[in-house]
Amino acid sequence: MSVLHVLFKVADAEYVVPAADVVQMESFTTATFVPGTRAHVAGLVQVRGQVVPVIDVRLRFNLPKLEPTLDSRVVIVKDGARTVALLVDAAREVVRIPPSDFHPPPEVVSRQSKGFVKSVATSGNRLVMLVDFQKIIGEEPNHAE
Repeated sequence: MSVLHVLFKVADAEYVVPAADVVQMESFTTATFVPGTRAHVAGLVQVRGQVVPVIDVRLRFNLPKLEPTLDSRVVIVKDGARTVALLVDAAREVVRIPPSDFHPPPEVVSRQSKGFVKSVATSGNRLVMLVDFQKIIGEEPNHAE
């Protein structure tokens, strides 16, 4: 049985999150700045009457910051009681990937990605990486930066 995933792009790579965890996707123009937050927190946005933080995935992945474009999207992800908007370069596609297609990333990828990539799979002729949502939002167990 295949599982639906929302595919998004950051730089030249493609990532996925389970579609069941995605509340919505929308264009991004700006977020309200919050002083004192980490650099990768782009600010706050309102989604369906709820105020949610926006994580700039480029900055979280230690990539150069880019100004939002027409393709920029926020992918609003809900994990338990936590809702967070992920600011990505583009997100317009939903793909069906069987759970058996996901495999642990190679050791070097695991180390270099700082644990942001949980597993990798092929979807058609492209390689996609399943992100660790808890790691991206900075709430994984034993988090130390």
